[in-house]
Amino acid sequence: MAEARTYTAPRGVLVPLALAQFICSFAGSNMNVMLKDISRDLNTTVQGVQVTITIFLLVMAALMIPGGKVTDRYGRKRCFMAGLALYGVGAVLSAASPGLGVLILGNSILEGVGTAMLIPPVYILTTLLFTDVPSRARAFGAIMAAGGVGAAAGPLIGGLITSAISWRAAFVFQALVIVLIILLGRRIKDPLPPDPARSFDIRGAVLSAVGMVLFVMGILAADDNVALMLILLVLGALVLEWSFRSMRAKERAGGEPLVSTSVFRNHISNLGLVTQLTQWLLLMGTSFVVAAYLQVVRGYDAVETGVIFTAATLGLLVSSLLAERLAKRRAQRTLIIAGFVATIAGIGVLLAIASVHPSFWASLPGLLLIGLGVGVMLTPSVNVVQSSFGEDQQGEISGLSRCVSNLGSSLGTAIAGTILVASFTSHAYAAAMITLAAIGLVGLAAAMFLPRGLAAAGIPPTAPRESG
Repeated sequence: MAEARTYTAPRGVLVPLALAQFICSFAGSNMNVMLKDISRDLNTTVQGVQVTITIFLLVMAALMIPGGKVTDRYGRKRCFMAGLALYGVGAVLSAASPGLGVLILGNSILEGVGTAMLIPPVYILTTLLFTDVPSRARAFGAIMAAGGVGAAAGPLIGGLITSAISWRAAFVFQALVIVLIILLGRRIKDPLPPDPARSFDIRGAVLSAVGMVLFVMGILAADDNVALMLILLVLGALVLEWSFRSMRAKERAGGEPLVSTSVFRNHISNLGLVTQLTQWLLLMGTSFVVAAYLQVVRGYDAVETGVIFTAATLGLLVSSLLAERLAKRRAQRTLIIAGFVATIAGIGVLLAIASVHPSFWASLPGLLLIGLGVGVMLTPSVNVVQSSFGEDQQGEISGLSRCVSNLGSSLGTAIAGTILVASFTSHAYAAAMITLAAIGLVGLAAAMFLPRGLAAAGIPPTAPRESG
């Protein structure tokens, strides 16, 4: 492990890794301000663009754990570079899309698969290359901050690019950043050799991916066909149950499952995972619904919508910068509860002020509160989950944690977006936001069941020493 220090300077390694997390998070939210432009240019509907965004987030969630597992067989840097290359091809294809089908192929599939390949190596390489606790904590803090800012700043950057040039230029921007990461990443050296003999649970990977896809597609079908929605939801649940049983059987037979079923027997971790899923559901659900409402119902353009979202960006950035200081003074449980309370209150303020003062500035206070709330609880939730396991299980729980976060993002866009696009009225907007607030209460309840004094103040998030 100490040998990793001789490969490259830590700062030189951290830049491409943090940039990779930034661009992947950016890709998950920047399309929200392009809804009108893309739907008009590609002769489709806002619902079509919603499906594109949801599938992108869903592909990431479905393949994140398998993406972490294959790094052992083929090497962390090799998977990182391959993921970047695939992502770049997807970005270029998206920029040149003549229709929605090609956009889904480029953005949802190629960029989604590329992200699932490159994100696990980001965390694994960071753990391997930053071997002492203080430097590792700072490195993960920088990477998580880059991801949070990327998700929050996506609407502003995307809006500026779309208004100044075109929505297609936003994908060119992504491709250029990918090229920069590839150039900077050449100095990274993998401290551990690949293990081609490492087993891979293909059945578990396929079943878990199919189950998640069926479940989320069921939610997307809600506004068109209730019977189809119910069928897909039931099928998704059954396939996920089959996946769990398959992994448990493989584990009992002495094999290596996609995820050890023992991780699901940890009560504290399960509660932490619920808070993680809910946080990203709230962040991405709010981002899509507010952006779509402002553009389609209120008639704002991409840059105006992006400027409004700077309030959420500012809130998330401020709370992220204060995360380390807050962790030293307050328990993880307290911070997570406070984050949910602030986020739910932000949704209430967003609806209350916008209904009374339908002006350009009416959304700012609510979005600021939402950004502050989400930023306060992101890191503590990761800490709670990671610190619930020993070093030997960090790889598995880290992959599961990232999978759950991405699943929350896709569910947020699917659930709240489906409610909004059903009618695109002020009432639908209110219904979508109230639904998000209700889901936020579920996350708050999970946080309140966490043990008091859990995870001593200041403990940095532990990341995987190696995948699996």
